[in-house]
Amino acid sequence: MKRFNIKSILFFGVAFIIASCTKEVEKPEAKDNPKANALEVSEGPAGTVVSITGSDLGGMKTIMFEKDSVFANFNPVFNNNSAVVFRVPDDASGGNQNIILTNSLNKQIAIPYTVIALPTVTEVSNYNFETNTEITLTGNNLNDVVSVGVTGTSATATIVSQKKRSLVIKMPSTDVNSAALTITNSTGPIVTNQVFVNLDKAYKIFTEGYNNGFENASWGPASTSTAFAKTGATSFKAGYIKGNWSANGFANWTGIANTPGFKFMSFWVKGASAAYTLYVTGDQREGGYGNSDTTVPIQIPANVWTYFKIPMETLQLWKKGGPFKQIGFFIQGPDAQDEAFYFDDVIFIR
Repeated sequence: MKRFNIKSILFFGVAFIIASCTKEVEKPEAKDNPKANALEVSEGPAGTVVSITGSDLGGMKTIMFEKDSVFANFNPVFNNNSAVVFRVPDDASGGNQNIILTNSLNKQIAIPYTVIALPTVTEVSNYNFETNTEITLTGNNLNDVVSVGVTGTSATATIVSQKKRSLVIKMPSTDVNSAALTITNSTGPIVTNQVFVNLDKAYKIFTEGYNNGFENASWGPASTSTAFAKTGATSFKAGYIKGNWSANGFANWTGIANTPGFKFMSFWVKGASAAYTLYVTGDQREGGYGNSDTTVPIQIPANVWTYFKIPMETLQLWKKGGPFKQIGFFIQGPDAQDEAFYFDDVIFIR
């Protein structure tokens, strides 16, 4: 019987694999006359995979979307003589344009393409407005916005300034209690996920001062302050003393009757020196005012303004059956030091 040297076979096998792995894959060379076929799908949003086929397409060095000269990243592994594959870049500007491919010989081809780039809004400077309030919208594809309407109405905002990722608008006069915005650019319209509240139609507890018979009814040091404000020039400064569990807030001693038209309570809070949990409290809630009532917590980050919008069914302000007279914010602490929070635009939304 013939015997084989297993060690030798393994050695040469491994050597062959290593040689195969280390051998550089030949890259297609650029040619003087690259040609591209018409695209089967010639439109798409950011992230869409585009596959351009043709002849002599090797050696591409750049792929550029013509409008605003936005370059697409691509992996040369997916570039050969008959195809180039890449994605529509996130920053591609919307509308009809050419995709321009340039090879290492600086030979170019242009392929018509339509980028679908609807406007998006991810952040807003404020959810509350009055007539002529300026609001900054942050997102994408905002540089070619042509109109901003209050959804469900004929009212339109004035565009103050615009960039690709930000849009400043001046809000119009309108009778709606709250509404989203319909934003239209060269690609088309979208309706924002964000809902904006008309302060002129809201029930105000504290805005530029106390409203509707409310006054300061805090256990700790609290007052109207001009140190910080989210809207206008003033806010409600609620101070909490180290080591004291206390509630700061507002009272209308006449009482506020249960009003089915109220849908939400909302407010802005500027956080203290560290992150804290406060609890919304009220005298007609099941747990009473303060009194270790922790059923409606709000998590407040440090040093920044945070917006809260709480459904009335969550708050249960009339749970005991009578008109409520007090509403405020209870804290278990603080333990490290005295702290202050600033509240602005404390309102009920109809």
